Amino acid sequence: MTYIFYQFQLHIITNPLKQENRKQKNKSKMQQIGNEVANTPTTTVTTAKNESSKRRSLYCLLSIISVSLIFILSYSSFPSSSSSFSILNHSRKQKSQIQIQSLVSKLKPNAPPLPSVAYVITGSNGENDRIFRLLKSIYHPKNQYLLHLDLTAPQSQREQLVNFVQSNPIFNSLQNVNVVGNPDFSNPKGSSSVSSILHTASLLLRFSSNWDWFINLSSSDYPLISQDDLLHILSFVPKDLNFLNHSSYIGWKEAWRIKKIVVDQGLFLTENSDIFYATQKRELPKAYRLFTGSASTILSRKLVEHCIVGSENLPRTVLMYLSNTPSSQVNYFQTVACNSREFSKTIVNHNLRWQWHSSLNGSNDANELDEMIDSGAVFGTGFILDESVLDHIDQEVLKRPPGRILSGGWCLGDYHSYNDPCMVKGSVDIVRPGPGSTRLEKLLVRLLSSQTFQSSQCMVE
Repeated sequence: MTYIFYQFQLHIITNPLKQENRKQKNKSKMQQIGNEVANTPTTTVTTAKNESSKRRSLYCLLSIISVSLIFILSYSSFPSSSSSFSILNHSRKQKSQIQIQSLVSKLKPNAPPLPSVAYVITGSNGENDRIFRLLKSIYHPKNQYLLHLDLTAPQSQREQLVNFVQSNPIFNSLQNVNVVGNPDFSNPKGSSSVSSILHTASLLLRFSSNWDWFINLSSSDYPLISQDDLLHILSFVPKDLNFLNHSSYIGWKEAWRIKKIVVDQGLFLTENSDIFYATQKRELPKAYRLFTGSASTILSRKLVEHCIVGSENLPRTVLMYLSNTPSSQVNYFQTVACNSREFSKTIVNHNLRWQWHSSLNGSNDANELDEMIDSGAVFGTGFILDESVLDHIDQEVLKRPPGRILSGGWCLGDYHSYNDPCMVKGSVDIVRPGPGSTRLEKLLVRLLSSQTFQSSQCMVE
């Protein structure tokens, strides 16, 4: 229709050229008529006037027809008034939305992507409920979780753990919670605990290639901040950092732990049995220096891969030496990291834990609870059969309702409903940091200051 409209316009534009020629011819004719007017009777003049009026009427008719055709063609070439209004309105809305999005992108800082944490939660016989509670308090869709009941627990409790995971619609839909089906003994007095940690870490490496940190928890641990707080702060931290207490000062441990030779029967027996001590002692290694610390650590993925699938032989050499050492889990990762050029400068001498020593039954214990929360630690540890402290943390610190998953920015459900708000899942990359992120930030700023950070890395005492 548009093509015809342009052709018709061109036709109208080119017609005046022909009309000009006709006018010139008419002019000459009119001059001839004017010369003959004097000798021509009045009837001739009347005839000329009639012809002129006919031409004018013809021009007017052609003009009216052309205008009408233009109007008809233009009307048929475009949509109706209502549809044109809706298209215009839609385009205005799109333009306004683009302007708003560009404004938001300018105002909102370019936050780094959220990291992912791989958790292993270890428990023993009768600790299923504590594992359930701990899992709900640290759950986030971006993380990976592995639940491990050691061989002291009967198979029925392990099946109960599996049923709990499968019956929860959130865990079942996101598929990021797994249970160890072939468990190990994990005796903290021997070396089987190191074997168990390496086993679970290798499983988590197999389950996902996207996590950035590895955190080992026991049933006596509990979070002091939300996962939104933790992931938000860790997104600004270099992913090669390792948080583990360490020291080269062995002191009394040299004679009572390091030099003693023990046999952890959990490495080769199927039933639970204690370790036994040999009468002889051995010398300290000279190929590398031993470091000691805490069994609770936060390790980077690089260090975990270095210990399990790394090309260097140091992790395996240290593991063989510590296999006959009491409480070897407090020595293994510290010794491997501090004797490696790649990882010795990535260690933060703090495991972001707070050791709980009391029960909430007096003013002194309440003061310790406030001190623990204000410390900025990510987890508290040592909550053995002390549900009152955990209830207080849930109510006053985490704001977690009983029996529910700790809500985060990814939970879009109604918080006042009877249903869990996390049943309605939003974007897993949205977090709502709270006061816990501020406390953790202050702690990390203090730990990562140039003087504190470098002066406490693998120092030989």
